[in-house]
Amino acid sequence: MNNSPTVLEIDSKAIQHNLRFFKSKINSQTKLLVVIKAFAYGSDSVAIAKILEKEKIDYLAVAYANEGIDLRKAGITLPILVLHPQIENFENIFDYNLEPNLYNFQTLQSFGKLVKEKNLNDYPVHIKINSGMNRLGFRINDLKKLKNSLIELRHLKMNSIYSHLAASEDAQEKEFTQQQISDFDQMSDTLIDTLNYKPLRHISNTSGIINYPEAQFEMVRLGIGFYGFGNDKLETNKLKNVCNLKTKISQIQHIDKGETVSYNRKFKALEHSKIAIIPLGYADGINRALGNGKGYVTINNQKAPIAGTVCMDIIMIDVTKIKCKEGDDVIVFNQQDHILDFAKKTNTIPYEILTSISQRVRRKIV
Repeated sequence: MNNSPTVLEIDSKAIQHNLRFFKSKINSQTKLLVVIKAFAYGSDSVAIAKILEKEKIDYLAVAYANEGIDLRKAGITLPILVLHPQIENFENIFDYNLEPNLYNFQTLQSFGKLVKEKNLNDYPVHIKINSGMNRLGFRINDLKKLKNSLIELRHLKMNSIYSHLAASEDAQEKEFTQQQISDFDQMSDTLIDTLNYKPLRHISNTSGIINYPEAQFEMVRLGIGFYGFGNDKLETNKLKNVCNLKTKISQIQHIDKGETVSYNRKFKALEHSKIAIIPLGYADGINRALGNGKGYVTINNQKAPIAGTVCMDIIMIDVTKIKCKEGDDVIVFNQQDHILDFAKKTNTIPYEILTSISQRVRRKIV
């Protein structure tokens, strides 16, 4: 059992708040898919999925088959879209009733062949359209061949056709985004004409839900917004932070003027100083670039800068001006602004801060 004082608390009330916020942004008939890949953006995919199942979400999405398998083993019964299924994992996808994204002719034919060999009918699959992101997906000049392939593979059931907006959060890319939406609309219509049923269509991510309400189609995909971040500060302020990283002070060192702290002696005391040691480091997801005063934690409601180099398992904090003792609580982050500050200081985005939190950090639903 992991009884470490370092814990990532997952706020269930914040989850419910954020879900309500995004549900208010979409039409009552629009279905909602929540993306819980990468351990639910660094939190706990099983715990999050159980909450979402109670909330009667329509779909979950994961990146790889093993993520979906973990959910099935935990008893999750919601439909699960595997965004990057990979041919090597197709058998596991069958075994655990997962739904693959088929994004090129190789994956389409390979999966179709397996379904036929197993004498299955109407196995649910999803077709990815490349509308301008230029990652996975069929291009417009593939459509004629794709239509013929879908006619031949009638034992597959296309549960959805989808695409991905490249810059829906960027107001300067509005024209490009609108063109993506238009292209997807036309391309998906072309494919649907081949079928005797109508699959779901989805292209909107978090920023798409906020900025392009006309692009809801039949379903939207909620990712980073679910975890508390909108496409700008105004929207983020309407959301609640889901993941709160906390720990406790392990020891306090009193050092004299001129003494140094940590590897390569990066911190040098300019006065008699008090240094708190806390039990997490870069192996837990705290970027080394946050060392030497760039990053901070909060102790007794006061900011305490990181002193010296971030170590693998330990960080030193300058608490010279803070009244505290060994065993006191330390807030590594518990607000979006703090996470955004970490991201800015390390030249990255909140996604990376959250997904970098190591699996050795204990998770707890609160």
